[in-house]
Amino acid sequence: NDWLDHDYLARHVDGWDGSDGLKERALQWPPERVAQVCGIIANEVRGLARDYGTLGPAAIRLNYGMQRVHGGGNAVRLVAMLPCLVGAWRQRAGGMLLSSSGWFKSIRNDAALQRSDLLAGRTPRTINMSTIGDDLLRETSAAFGPKIEAPIVYNSNPVAVAPESGKVVQGFARADLFTVVLEHFMTDTADLADYVLPATTQLEHLDVHTSYGHTWALINEPAIAPLGEAKPNTQVFRELAARMGFTEPCFADDDETLARTAFNATVDFDALRAQGWFKLPLPDAPFADGGFPTASGRCIVNSAAHGLPDFVPNHESAQSTPELARSYPLAMISPPARNFLNSSFVNVKSLRDIEGEPLLEMHADDAQARGIASGGMVRAFNDRGSYRCKVMVSARARPGVVNGLGVWWRKLGPDGTNVNELTHQKLTDIGRAPSFYDCLVEVVGAPGDGVPPPRAEEVLGRLGSGPAVAEPPVA
Repeated sequence: NDWLDHDYLARHVDGWDGSDGLKERALQWPPERVAQVCGIIANEVRGLARDYGTLGPAAIRLNYGMQRVHGGGNAVRLVAMLPCLVGAWRQRAGGMLLSSSGWFKSIRNDAALQRSDLLAGRTPRTINMSTIGDDLLRETSAAFGPKIEAPIVYNSNPVAVAPESGKVVQGFARADLFTVVLEHFMTDTADLADYVLPATTQLEHLDVHTSYGHTWALINEPAIAPLGEAKPNTQVFRELAARMGFTEPCFADDDETLARTAFNATVDFDALRAQGWFKLPLPDAPFADGGFPTASGRCIVNSAAHGLPDFVPNHESAQSTPELARSYPLAMISPPARNFLNSSFVNVKSLRDIEGEPLLEMHADDAQARGIASGGMVRAFNDRGSYRCKVMVSARARPGVVNGLGVWWRKLGPDGTNVNELTHQKLTDIGRAPSFYDCLVEVVGAPGDGVPPPRAEEVLGRLGSGPAVAEPPVA
């Protein structure tokens, strides 16, 4: 149909003319094949293509989720090319948005905070949190390096949020592991710590913030003094650096110095402090004349690092692993429950009261085939583990797909687990990111399994909802 903006493509896109094979690859995916893989009908594919190619302004809102499968990186690359093909970037309300965080690179002073110059050319060892379950259980080896012996956990609750959490629990429960957790609350991870050090909340410390959903930089002034023995994470790091013999002046920088250093000269820190915010000076149509963040400023179809984008099958699916799918025929995704932000806010009673309890959404056809009634207890399982929760028959779940709403703290689950008992540690095609939504399971009714779930108040009552307190070492 030639719904292409040839002028925009010629000016701002490398490889658009088919010389890199994009057109030939696209022709391998007629609407019928797309429909079969995606579980929709071919006319829906045709209708979407027609509307996107002929109506404008056209904007695509990606969100965090579509990339949480094996081929997530290629999927995002392919979607990102669509506004270039139709010239949607020319229009004020056209284009695509996943995150606005990249825009803040223009004002951030990362080098001054990260101080890679102090490494003297060395590359620090990093552990991918998406594989922390396996990595905590690894012994010292040439390939892996030294065994993990003393993690410090902050700004995260890996026992609840990391994939294949049965292994994560096993790792953090190691008798020879010394774990320190900086926290506000007694999370699942804090339960397995040797020491829990109370951390300040956003109300108690100075900070500066960028965003992934808007284009305003903000200052965060403390509203109250730190409660009890709570300290900012930065203060813990300063004290730790001093005890470890790091004598460079930067390791003693206080929070105001760090905040002033965080931005380059584009931002007047005193003005930011007086006003409270700084808006990035961006045009309404930032890529109307190209200017993409590549060496040439052009969109690159055939990347030197990643090649020509293509469909990458899931790690687990009826198409890619048919034998596995015979045992576990349901695909499971695990989006956050409506009133939680992943595992954050699960300890807030008013929000738990709205959510009710851990829930799995299932399509009526799948429930009927298994003799499962809405409102009953079910057990979702695969080779990695088993998760017991309440089921709701819902049109929100597509046939063949179940929605395991998360991320409840494990200790609040009916059997002391959560949905990440079932997810795996395999990574995405680009970026070595987790593939939470690339997971096969089976679901059976489980009305008599175990005992009723503990009341959240019983589990959390001894902890209250206030800041965590320092605890003695676990024997």
